[in-house]
Amino acid sequence: MFAINHPGCSRISNIIVKKNLSYRTYFYRFPVRNFLFILFILPASMPAFSQSDSASFFLQKGLQEKQNGRLMESYKNFNKAASYDSSSKTILKEYASACMDLRKYGEAIETYKKLVALGDESEENYRQLMILSFNLKQNDDVLFYANKLKQSGSAGKVNYYLGKVNYDGDNYGDAIKYLALAAKEDPTDAEIPYMIAHSYADMMNYKQSIPYFQKAIQLDSTRNYWIYEMGLIYYALHDDKNSLKYILLAGERGYRKDADYMENLGIAYLNVGDLANGIDIMNGILRKRPSDINILGMVAEAYYYKGKYQEAMDYWDKILEYDKENASALYMIGLCYQKKGEKEKGVRLCDKAIEMDPSLAKYREKKMMAGL
Repeated sequence: MFAINHPGCSRISNIIVKKNLSYRTYFYRFPVRNFLFILFILPASMPAFSQSDSASFFLQKGLQEKQNGRLMESYKNFNKAASYDSSSKTILKEYASACMDLRKYGEAIETYKKLVALGDESEENYRQLMILSFNLKQNDDVLFYANKLKQSGSAGKVNYYLGKVNYDGDNYGDAIKYLALAAKEDPTDAEIPYMIAHSYADMMNYKQSIPYFQKAIQLDSTRNYWIYEMGLIYYALHDDKNSLKYILLAGERGYRKDADYMENLGIAYLNVGDLANGIDIMNGILRKRPSDINILGMVAEAYYYKGKYQEAMDYWDKILEYDKENASALYMIGLCYQKKGEKEKGVRLCDKAIEMDPSLAKYREKKMMAGL
């Protein structure tokens, strides 16, 4: 037996040489403790190196694909890089940006939240979170991130988002407050005065809404629906001339001339005393809806106020054909007879109508019915 030094350890067992064999057999007996230590250390260190190396590899590949304009491929590589290293701000920023490019808003918002959680509370990240929350209808988060931006002194459309979220939530007080600030920041955005106008209109403060409707239409004259709405607002204010003006303008700008539009246009004509155009439109509606009691009544009243009592009676007679118990129509026919000079017959019909509906008596007593 001979003892030799081994370069791999401080001490090694003897090498046993069996001389009688035609070949030599060597038995290396390492200490058990050293062998187990090597088995533990090597596998533990190799995966950590492999993950870091993989994250860097896919990050670089993603950047190359991004430079080449291959957005989907860059997204896939950034996704893989993030799976290997979810704490790298560099990787997460590129991954979030790729998600935004492909409109993968759900992934994007979670990635920006991770960046903030890692301490990257930048204005850019908060702004992206505010916009993404807005697009995803997460209004509470919009308010949270918008206020974070305001606290940091950020410029931009922060007030717009605060105003829009409050407007969508019918919180008109805060909506008007923030939208007024947003209008100063961007006086060219037509949607801002429109939302203020609509806020006032929804609170039935029609007079206050008009200047904002006018401003919105001035900034964007292609929004025919806004023009139509303003016509209806003028109708509510009993400004019949402007009501007709803007309802007509909406139609000229391409607003769809459906049944509701034509009915409101007909009413607008009648309200300004244009009997010919108003009746023509209403008769067009009645050809499609011959038993529409409301339209028949409006045409009858229009004729009545123009002193055309026989024509008015004809339309109230049509109402009675469809509804024999309609006491109001009978009462108005009685008034028409009185206007035509047939007072006795008219009074008799009015009395009969009051028997059918005693509430009509107040009109006779106060002379409130149809201008009497």
